[in-house]
Amino acid sequence: MKNSSLFLPGFHPSTLRRKPRSLPHKLAEERAKIQRHSISSLGECFGQFIPPKTLENGDTGSFSRRRVFSKTNTFWAFFSQVLDADGGCQEVVRKIQALAASRSLPSPSASTSAYCQARAKLPLSDLEMILSCTAKTLHEQGRTERWKDRRVVVADGTGLSMPDSPENQAVWPQTRGQKPGCSFPQARVCACFCLQTGALLSHRVGSHKNNELPLLRQQHDQFQPGDIFLGDKGFCSYYDVDKFQQLGVDSVISLGVRKPVKASSALATLSHNDLLIQWPKPKWSKGLSYCKEEWQALPEQLTLRQIKVVVDNPGFRVQSFYIVTTLTDAQTYSAADIADLYYRRWDVELFFRDIKTTMGMDILRCRTPVMVRKEILMHLIVYNSIRLLMLNAAKQVKASPRRISFKASVQALRQWEPMLNRNDLNARQRQRLMILLREAIAANIVLPRPGRKEPRCVKRRRKNFQLMTAPRHEMREIPHRDRYRANQS
Repeated sequence: MKNSSLFLPGFHPSTLRRKPRSLPHKLAEERAKIQRHSISSLGECFGQFIPPKTLENGDTGSFSRRRVFSKTNTFWAFFSQVLDADGGCQEVVRKIQALAASRSLPSPSASTSAYCQARAKLPLSDLEMILSCTAKTLHEQGRTERWKDRRVVVADGTGLSMPDSPENQAVWPQTRGQKPGCSFPQARVCACFCLQTGALLSHRVGSHKNNELPLLRQQHDQFQPGDIFLGDKGFCSYYDVDKFQQLGVDSVISLGVRKPVKASSALATLSHNDLLIQWPKPKWSKGLSYCKEEWQALPEQLTLRQIKVVVDNPGFRVQSFYIVTTLTDAQTYSAADIADLYYRRWDVELFFRDIKTTMGMDILRCRTPVMVRKEILMHLIVYNSIRLLMLNAAKQVKASPRRISFKASVQALRQWEPMLNRNDLNARQRQRLMILLREAIAANIVLPRPGRKEPRCVKRRRKNFQLMTAPRHEMREIPHRDRYRANQS
């Protein structure tokens, strides 16, 4: 074949062909193309924490076609929505439009319909698997932060509200004391946390009619032999103490309904206010939360340890209380150590405050039960991811992760996200930003304030609006809202 080109006439065209690309070269180009079309770089922060296979598009099904809202993009958009201070779907769509404009990509529609439809297609099982993987990773990386080389699992319950839709009311009904249309569906969440790292290990969702104990029993498979269960008097149950012992788990709980055993009736006196006691099996009644066959399988008595704790800090509601535990070895676990451990049980209230108040899970937004469960799961995934950042930041500066401010960590991640989303960053620059992010997180150390007391009250007065005491279509607004005229009308 003759070369008719005016340039390089002595070369044959076959010698001018491009060298075939190798397989690593093709994979690198494909990865760069996917990264360019990715709407969020949060995956760079938590990619090793969240299994990538759960976010891959399938060959068939909902996420089989290449769209703007692929499975990966939808997950990280949902992640970013929970992380944002606004928390609305419109905020996410605006962010996607801005990122598309900065990368010279076609701008998606301003409507939230496509994003909401894609978010509804996220499999619930995949979100549960991601949450389980985050809990497992935090468990493995937090082995150095343990109490006497043992993991302490603290449990508690809290309440959530959500939009007043018929679907939500059917699953999580409002309280019976309020008229229909005047309140919101109420859900109860019982969760187990790692006391040392703050990681959420497991959770169960029920209605306000569910007690915390049945929800905790659904999470017994999350405990491992050698763990220590830490709970308040709501978890003081003969049945559960025995079940935990069968699992190889010790319990540290405050005494609930049972009367404390006197020193004259104890098996032995270990020290002052420290007794070795026996609990007799409770009598059978229909009010118990377990069946008669399970009651018959219980042992006739349990050997426990009862510790009386005297509170000498001013401002506390109680002057003394009793702790019941299966840690009967007084040489290894002194009464002062167990009392100090129970004093740290209050951290679970701070964990729920971080999720509900700082991250905004107190009032949910979704109007169907399936999406409500996905919204709860995504909040917990984001919470565990931030705890991972805090743990890595603490290791970087050799500090305790429980001393780092959670709210400051959320604020730092919110401000670092736009910089991580820049398309012109290479791997080295992105790694440098991650190091600076961990340094910024570790710089916010919460000072220890033992014995600090804050009254549980609201200082700011609410606006003088009347309460909704009738359904919306029957409600009549008082013309004058001031208290004097409202009382006379």
